[in-house]
Amino acid sequence: MPTDPVALTADLIRCQSVTPQEGGALVLLERILTDAGFTCTRVDRGATANLFARWGVRGAARSFGFTGHTDVVPPGDPALWSADPFGAGIRDGWMIGRGAADMKSGVAAFVAAAVDFVRTTPPPADGAILLAITGDEEGAATDGTTAILDWMAAEGEAMSVCLVGEPTCPEHLGDTMKIGRRGSLNAHFTVTGVQGHSAYPERARNPLSALARLVERLSVPLDGGSAHFGPSTLAFVTIDTGNPATNVIPARVQATANVRFNDLHDGAAITALLRREADRIEAETGVTVALRVQVSGESFLTPPGPLSDLVAGAVQAVTGRVPALSTSGGTSDARFVREHCPVVEFGLVGTTMHQIDERVEVAQIAALKAIYARCLHDYFA
Repeated sequence: MPTDPVALTADLIRCQSVTPQEGGALVLLERILTDAGFTCTRVDRGATANLFARWGVRGAARSFGFTGHTDVVPPGDPALWSADPFGAGIRDGWMIGRGAADMKSGVAAFVAAAVDFVRTTPPPADGAILLAITGDEEGAATDGTTAILDWMAAEGEAMSVCLVGEPTCPEHLGDTMKIGRRGSLNAHFTVTGVQGHSAYPERARNPLSALARLVERLSVPLDGGSAHFGPSTLAFVTIDTGNPATNVIPARVQATANVRFNDLHDGAAITALLRREADRIEAETGVTVALRVQVSGESFLTPPGPLSDLVAGAVQAVTGRVPALSTSGGTSDARFVREHCPVVEFGLVGTTMHQIDERVEVAQIAALKAIYARCLHDYFA
């Protein structure tokens, strides 16, 4: 009997795997995959639970990998939901629950496709199917996919290509595939001047004025975009003085900016640009500007080619749509996989992810399984 991805999605939603809790999701998947003949290994690190599964021989010449995550963001106030956020109830053809869109349906679809494939048309002797499923994508992402990839490198396991099952489609199943992602970093500025009475500003050195000048200079397009990416963006997201007084110029102000950058830059180049502008402000105003940068991911691109063609062909065969090749959106675990092998992302419509009443159209889950199954068939054909 074929593996039902809808029922598996419901079972996964009922596992309350809010990051970093495993919630029983990986235990469930390990049992299903083991029963289908996969060799499964828990690759837990720190407080994070991870699962690696392989069908076929280690070190196979052709190995198709799927990656995804079973951890979810908190549901918020359950009273605001129209149904139990961990109940996986179905209403009017939609399954409601935390993780329905992001991305327990995607995991269920590729697990179901892989299980049925090895039972009916297994890969050839030189082929393998690898699944890397993490419980740390919605959190810090330090002990999830990176832990699995570290373990794979130590154990001689390798994916030739990888498909990440994140939701990628903005409106209709099949309309968009991700072939890359922008880089992301957070820049924390601390501007220090000289405190003084606001009635005598000449006796102070106002860090707020200096920061305002810095904000104005940085609030411009960083570039005009590249062949596959839109322009890089910088947005200040908070400015804090902690000053309750109306007649005191504060000594210090802090601000944070988030930068999303394309493949014309890397984290080091963006950091150097920010430092240069901070140095200019110091020279012009006499304040000091401390800068601390956290790079959460570099930009990357899997150039259009065999892997994107393979996935696009499967999508068109099932949905009739040719997916647009996109690099939009935030970060995903593909940023780690790209250092291991060529990687693209394709999954369901994600308009409700992280929202109250997160939901997925039931028919789309079955269609997604069919797309993933077609990818496996065409890859090993």
